[in-house]
Formats: sequence, structure tokens, C-alpha cells
Amino acid sequence: MIPFVAMLVSLLLFRTLGFAGWEYVNDWVISLRLAVAVLFLVTASAHWGKRRPDLIAMIPPGIPKAALMVTITGVLEIAGAILIVIPATTALASAGLALMLAGMFPANVYAANHHLSLGGKPVTPIGPRTMLQIVFLAAVLMAGWLPPQG
Repeated sequence: MIPFVAMLVSLLLFRTLGFAGWEYVNDWVISLRLAVAVLFLVTASAHWGKRRPDLIAMIPPGIPKAALMVTITGVLEIAGAILIVIPATTALASAGLALMLAGMFPANVYAANHHLSLGGKPVTPIGPRTMLQIVFLAAVLMAGWLPPQG
């Protein structure tokens, strides 16, 4: 839920700054791209912090080298966060992040079905997690494929 809140609050902040006169973010698509970047920087931070063991535990047993997979996805999240705000790489970053969200979803299903925890709290149940995933996917695709409006 923290990543969702970070994305929503940062989107509102960027839009407010745009209305207040910061011309660059006075565009909801640009603000969304920045908010998506914040989302992935927040999620990436867990890949090396105290939540790392929980993320490793979320990897289904059939996937080898769970710790390496967590590291790789963290690096990809950081790369995606950077590349989605660079106009020349926005579409590529969006496609990559969307594929990564789809590829990581089985780990969320596994974690929910096995009642795992993240940061000492139960992971989000599969229903709400699926809805969050759809929101994240929609935000990533809109940020990457819609042209700036102004």
C-alpha cells in the first residue's frame, strides 16, 4: 500500500506544483511519469533494506536464485524509474515496467496464498493486490504511451 500512496501523493504534489507555476509539471502526463518514477524508486528501496528477506521469501520455490531475482528486479525498477522520465526512453521503459509487473505478479499470488509477511505485516490479500496491480499497470502504460498534453 505504501507504493500506491507514494504514487498518488507524488502525482498530486506534481500537479499542484504545475498549477502553482512550475511549467514542466503543468501537464498531467508528465506528472504521472514522475509519480510512476517515485512508485518504482519506493518499491526498489525494499530490495536492499530490512524487507529484502521478505521479498526473497515471496519468490515461488520453482524459481532459482531468489536473492538474485530480487536484486535484478530492484535494479530494473530503478532503471525503469529513471528511463520513464526521459522522453526518448519513456515508451521503452513503460513496456519494460509493464512486463516486469506482469512477471512479478506470481510472487504476489504466492505470498498471498502462503500468508507471508512484508515488513512484519501480512502481505496484501490477493483481491486488493490484483486491483493495485491493475492500477500500477494502467499508470505505467498511460505514463509511457500517452503524449504530454501541453
